[in-house]
Amino acid sequence: MTESSKENELPVNEDKFYGDAKQFWGKMPSTVDGMLGGYETVSPKDVAGSKSFLRSLLKIGKSRGKTNRKRALDCGAGIGRITKRLLLPLFDTVDMVELQQSFLDTAKEFIGAQVNRVDRFICSGLQDFVPDVGHYDLIWCQWVLCHLTEEHLITFLQNCQKGLAPDGIIVIKENVSLSSETKFDQNDSSFFRSKEDYVDIIHKAGLNFVKVQKQTNWPKHLYPMYMFAVR
Repeated sequence: MTESSKENELPVNEDKFYGDAKQFWGKMPSTVDGMLGGYETVSPKDVAGSKSFLRSLLKIGKSRGKTNRKRALDCGAGIGRITKRLLLPLFDTVDMVELQQSFLDTAKEFIGAQVNRVDRFICSGLQDFVPDVGHYDLIWCQWVLCHLTEEHLITFLQNCQKGLAPDGIIVIKENVSLSSETKFDQNDSSFFRSKEDYVDIIHKAGLNFVKVQKQTNWPKHLYPMYMFAVR
């Protein structure tokens, strides 16, 4: 989320790329602060921005939104910060997919009383995960797609499109680079992409844009963050 030293040296192979990311996150504490890399204080602003973004898209009160609120999928769910604070208040049930089993184990306690509305805890990397066809009203992807190669990201988005229920949407929420050059971060084995990179990848996946918005009320020392609603 913040600027750090980055080396634009690509990983030797995909196994190392994904293995290094798993090893990095395996060392992180199973806390909100751990999930956010030491930036727990931004969580309320982040969730508030996400709720505002979603409200115009969902069937809520007098909203003109068309998306139903039955099932949501939280991708790269960690311990369930987004599931607990954003998705469960808006959807009947939520599935969580997360690479680290230890995070999913913690989530069952972290989410608390509403954990019975989490239908499935799925331990998988997104490069290996395929959503059930026609199943989700919302597929939420935040701070995780940077851990996919471009090829796998395109395939993942195409699979997500097939996983949408009628009028369903995919939301991508990511920090974006101010440079047009995609950089590889060896620290956590991730690609740091620009807004234009994400737009290009979304087009390559054959998806259509529903709404694009910049996260507001965001600390100036952090990279800007954008939300893309696509289907």
